[in-house]
Amino acid sequence: MDQGRIMDALKAASDWLTSILEAPSSKAVLFGVPIGGHLFLEGLLFVVIVFLLSQKSYKPPKRPLTEKEIDELCNDWAPESLIPPITDEMKHEPPILEGIAGQHAIVNGKEVVNFTSANYLGLLGHEKLLDSCTKAVEKYGVGSCGPRGFYGTIDVHLDCEARIAKFLGTPDSILYSYGLSTMFSAIPAFCKKGDVIVVDEGVHWGIQNGLQLSRSTIIYFKHNDMQSLRNTLEKVTQDNKRAKKLRRYIVVEAVYQNSGQIAPLDEIIKLKEKYLFRMLLDESNSLGVLGKSGRGLTEYYKVPVEKIDIITADMGRALATEGGFCTGSNRVIEHQRLSSSGYVFSASLPPYLASAAITAFDILEENPDIIAKLKDNVAFLYKGLEDVKGLQILSDPESPIVFLKLKKSTGSSKSDLQILEDIADKALKEDAVFVVTSKRSTLDKCKLPVGIKLYVSSAHSEHDLTKACESLKRIAALVFTQDD
Repeated sequence: MDQGRIMDALKAASDWLTSILEAPSSKAVLFGVPIGGHLFLEGLLFVVIVFLLSQKSYKPPKRPLTEKEIDELCNDWAPESLIPPITDEMKHEPPILEGIAGQHAIVNGKEVVNFTSANYLGLLGHEKLLDSCTKAVEKYGVGSCGPRGFYGTIDVHLDCEARIAKFLGTPDSILYSYGLSTMFSAIPAFCKKGDVIVVDEGVHWGIQNGLQLSRSTIIYFKHNDMQSLRNTLEKVTQDNKRAKKLRRYIVVEAVYQNSGQIAPLDEIIKLKEKYLFRMLLDESNSLGVLGKSGRGLTEYYKVPVEKIDIITADMGRALATEGGFCTGSNRVIEHQRLSSSGYVFSASLPPYLASAAITAFDILEENPDIIAKLKDNVAFLYKGLEDVKGLQILSDPESPIVFLKLKKSTGSSKSDLQILEDIADKALKEDAVFVVTSKRSTLDKCKLPVGIKLYVSSAHSEHDLTKACESLKRIAALVFTQDD
């Protein structure tokens, strides 16, 4: 408060008190206005407040702490833990893999039949792929250590992008250094705050993360339920008067990683065109698998590829290499080269992996019989696991992921997962059959049932498939007989 104003207020208060003392009949004048005695108390409080405001705040004298006081404070201080306490459930030793994760692998020192690797075409360790990688390393080294837009683009990257576009029949494609980063980056590159994305509730975590990064309005529909999708699209269109001006997308997987089910593309396309939505399709588990020549879900349903606005895929599955790609129109691809974070800021894909991808496409086109062999293996395993006690198949008969869930849930995903993990552990220890459960991170919002997943490969022999069926049937019968 200004010092002059404080002094004026104090003088006025002093004059007022004097007038009270001198005035007859307990009447006084304050600032020329006559007052009654009932205002005396209020005036006194006013004077006290002004007095207190004019005083300096008390500050205790500063004194440095003694060494004893410092030690006492340090002894009393308990830092908060950086991580939550470790429980018995967290103390889990994962199986240790030695060597290539092909149809047969060395796990914990012994040979097993491997159903945990998405090596659909059996190309892991293929002689032509290894030779291609060796020549690329000799020519280019192991990587450029720079993003594509600076000094990270090598001729083999351009060749690989052209090979992908040629195989799928699209105008252009773009390479990403990591399979998951394809979805992390492609979705936010096109979808922004205020846009609307209608997405299947069963999509994998990579897509979920891309949706979150986009900051768009996310609306989920029931897993692979076309009536639910129809109702959702209609509601979005009716509720938003500016719907035609908004960017609106449908996001689905061709083969769902969390269920093994195949998306009904023909019905989705009809709804997409009716309600004027764009579509993003993830072909990670269908490329090289579905369709007569392995061109994915569009070939499987005989749908022109140009009806899909954006197609993405992880090359770490059927192609037995690493990285990912997005393919579509020239405008879709060029936009990502300037605005997709995974492309702009990440070091480019090592040249030998791009070379391996080109070779994988060549092998696929030269040997279409490996796709037929994969389909036969899927059908054999699907039929062999139809009558497993306590379990039922959730996946489609032509899906390369055979997904088994509990027929009767315990009511808790945690308890269900424990039962399934016990079955998987016994299959590995007793029968040397390596399968995996659909264990999910705490960040994964997928609400589909947990289960046991078997990734089928064209390299699996009939003996391998029979061994897996017999093992799971025997162990499941023991587990569920004890529960009964």
